[in-house]
Amino acid sequence: MPRRVRVLASLAAAVLLAAGVTWALYGSSWLRVEKVTASGTEVLTPGQVLEAAAVPVGAPLVGVDTDEIAARVRGRLPRIDSVDVVRSWPHGIALKVTERKPVLLIKKDGQFVEVDSSGVRFDTVRQAPAHVPVLELAAEGSPSARRFDGERLLREAVGIAGSLPEAVSKETLQVTVRSYDSVVLQLTRGRTVVWGSGELGEAKGRALTALLKASPKADHFDVSVPTAPAVSGS
Repeated sequence: MPRRVRVLASLAAAVLLAAGVTWALYGSSWLRVEKVTASGTEVLTPGQVLEAAAVPVGAPLVGVDTDEIAARVRGRLPRIDSVDVVRSWPHGIALKVTERKPVLLIKKDGQFVEVDSSGVRFDTVRQAPAHVPVLELAAEGSPSARRFDGERLLREAVGIAGSLPEAVSKETLQVTVRSYDSVVLQLTRGRTVVWGSGELGEAKGRALTALLKASPKADHFDVSVPTAPAVSGS
């Protein structure tokens, strides 16, 4: 067979192969979206995620815009922090979501606004989630109120609440912010903790954990200076 004929035959075969692949991906019924699943939900339901995603069932799987689906889910469900959209060949789309977790609550009109560790207000609920402290802003009239507005103080409180050791966090009922450097924690059983500012959070957490273990009957703790913590009322 002449070389020119072989080249033409090869080109024709390549064109036919490309056309076949294109038809299989876009034109045939073989590789189309038939099943969409959602996982990772805790407060939300998989059905809510699927509704928000609005994946076009029946569309060619290769043509589905996964970034657009992810953006749609996050836009419609503020509780969602992140979502991975994965094609599951030959007929599926899998959605793996991660929900935001509240570290602090803001009481408003008898309900509770949930705030995550980034300071994002993402939902309002009627019943306070368990083991999430309520924020009490009591900074009016303090010298620092002129320098630090409510949003800055909220971020400070969020940082403190998010950095608390798990055992302490579960027993914290309220975070009271009197000024930028005067934050007090209200624990269960009427105990209070002078925390101070948000600086040296890890060291303060360790000091408080040690004090709670050493003085289980005490009702007042001060870790504002973590190298010299204090306890009283034992």
